[in-house]
Amino acid sequence: MKLRTYWGWYAVLLQLFLLSILGQFPEAIERYYSQGIYRYIDAFWRFCMGDIPFSVGDVLYTLLILKIVWSLCRWKKTTYVQKWIAIGQWSAVVLAVFQLSWGLNYHRQKLTDKWNLNPQYTPEELVTFTRQLRDETHRIHLQITQNPKESVRVPYGIDSLFLMAQKGYQALQQRHPDINYGQLSVKKSLLSTPLTYMGFSGYFNPFTHEAQVNSLLPSYQRGNVICHEMAHQTGIASESECNFIGFLAGYYQTNPYLRYSVCTAALRYCLGTLQATHPELSKALYQSLHAGVKANLEESKLFWKNYDTVIHKGFHGFYDHFLKVNQQSDGMAGYSKYVGLLMGYQKKTFFLKD
Repeated sequence: MKLRTYWGWYAVLLQLFLLSILGQFPEAIERYYSQGIYRYIDAFWRFCMGDIPFSVGDVLYTLLILKIVWSLCRWKKTTYVQKWIAIGQWSAVVLAVFQLSWGLNYHRQKLTDKWNLNPQYTPEELVTFTRQLRDETHRIHLQITQNPKESVRVPYGIDSLFLMAQKGYQALQQRHPDINYGQLSVKKSLLSTPLTYMGFSGYFNPFTHEAQVNSLLPSYQRGNVICHEMAHQTGIASESECNFIGFLAGYYQTNPYLRYSVCTAALRYCLGTLQATHPELSKALYQSLHAGVKANLEESKLFWKNYDTVIHKGFHGFYDHFLKVNQQSDGMAGYSKYVGLLMGYQKKTFFLKD
């Protein structure tokens, strides 16, 4: 069989080689791709998909799963060589489209370098910051409920939260012009139940540039997830950086429900980080929370506990490996870097006041 028959595998190897070289030039990727070519690609897809009332990405992934099942059913009818050739060709095409459409953002310049942030902190600084974040969360909580014992229930539908989050990104862009959101293209996922069993609050589709949100989430938590997935649409690939950018978009929005959502999420990360080194302090700070805030946090904990299955663990293991392959060396543990970004930003801007 002629060598050109295996063009798919040659193309995969060539792409991996080129990516290993491009990864050494994050400033060039930032300038020419993330802040250049990518913005046109993203604007095109969001223009095409933004006004469609359902998630095209969900439909495409469903069709892909059906295609895979159909192919497996026919698996025995093809030779080993035919299977190997087909896998190589599909892999080459999917990898090329993924990298050009969005994936090169994994190799862009880090926010700590772009914004001159120092993510390093001492345990004492973490305690101080967590207290400041707790006090801010309490302030917003009382603004909404007028009662420290009452948990927050969001009175808005998920479509209204989409629009609020977009305004948050517009406000963020006034402070940081490099974060440019553009046309809204956020959808309620048609696959919310499967997503929940897989342990995901939402996802970004790099082929349609839609942000999908799990509609089964507790209402107070949705705003934070929406802001996070929208951060991916701006070309942010790192999960910790998406948490950070999503927080800022929600915090700079004037609506207290969106602010409460991102603040409680950030507070949970801070308490979790403190738990690893100073469990007694973490427990004391948690106990000092308003009863209503603790009720919301427990609501999320119970929600995910009800869906905690082997499927959940399997998909998180797969995604952890995917992040590491794409130069996110800490995998899903990289989410904890979010706290360092928040504290670096606090040192520079003092966005939380005592």
